[in-house]
Amino acid sequence: MFGPSSPRSQPQPGHLYDVAVVGAGLAGTELAWRLARAGRDVLLVSQALDSLGNLYQPTVADVDFPPQSVFALTRGRIAPDTDGWTFHRQLKAEIEGTSGIHLLQSTVTELDEDAGRVTLSTWEGPQLHAGKVVLAVGAFLKGRLMIGDTMDEAGRLSEIAYDFLADDLGRAGVFLIGAEQTAPAAEGAPPYEVRFLTPSPGDLEGFKLKRFDHVYAVGRCLPGTPTYRSVLGDAARLAHELLADELLAADAPGGPA
Repeated sequence: MFGPSSPRSQPQPGHLYDVAVVGAGLAGTELAWRLARAGRDVLLVSQALDSLGNLYQPTVADVDFPPQSVFALTRGRIAPDTDGWTFHRQLKAEIEGTSGIHLLQSTVTELDEDAGRVTLSTWEGPQLHAGKVVLAVGAFLKGRLMIGDTMDEAGRLSEIAYDFLADDLGRAGVFLIGAEQTAPAAEGAPPYEVRFLTPSPGDLEGFKLKRFDHVYAVGRCLPGTPTYRSVLGDAARLAHELLADELLAADAPGGPA
């Protein structure tokens, strides 16, 4: 394993995480790993943990992962093998073994910011709490997946979209705009197109959602054409920004001791 092996805490109801990352794709996985390695208490919540760190293709051959990302380190660990499933198993084992990451399979439906923290409501019922929240939901924000004449409420094959969360962001005043992507056929799966929502550029200040004090976005939630290098690079930059913000808060008069 690349990460520390000391046991993680066992969060109880009402536990306050330093950061909650919603979505465990490329950006969310990289961000959670970097924050936990820096000693932060991180919740990484996803609707499907079996898709943690899901790649854009079935192999890691010739993929441009940034050096020192958990993705580059994992590829080096399995080399010379380049099989995507072998890579996924090793990546998930690394994330599960990193102290400070609490993996949770759940569906976040609402965000409520109050008194310097964010409460995340879930479709399953329990509420979660964090000082900061990062949306890394990729193509799942009200995603609509189309295969031929068939449309499904999903961001990826067989994985449901975040409709409730998109509606909640809209009620909070976040202006959402349409985006789309196409996935080519792979290993017997047909090609498909996904249309989804993202915060408009005018509602973003860097990674931060302007309508909130402690909510950020990364990955496909940001404008632009995503690549492995751009998405993982953004996750690294956001991790640095969040850690720097905490240091500034700690140094401020009346800040945490």
